[in-house]
Amino acid sequence: MQQETLNFFDKVYEVAKLIPYGRVTSYGAIAKHLGAARSARMVGYAMNGSVGKEVPAHRVVNRKGLLTGKHHFDGTNLMQQLLESEGIKVKDNQIQNFDKVYWDPSKEL
Repeated sequence: MQQETLNFFDKVYEVAKLIPYGRVTSYGAIAKHLGAARSARMVGYAMNGSVGKEVPAHRVVNRKGLLTGKHHFDGTNLMQQLLESEGIKVKDNQIQNFDKVYWDPSKEL
């Protein structure tokens, strides 16, 4: 089981590394792309463990554009700051114009 989990996490990281600058995707979209549509939470666990792996975890949000993983970033507002530095507008922990910056790996890859 441990090996399978690591392989899934590695697959998640490979997809996350492909999210273009200035775009975001959701946990569920990555899970669906990997053929594990009900595994959005596992994608979240992978993002939580991505520190030091050069994975742009700040570009992965929930399906409504909420910054649900922000407490896993160092600093008070680092996730939001990283997104805003890429030109993504965030208000009240939610991405504005979500449909315009949303990147769907199943359609884009």
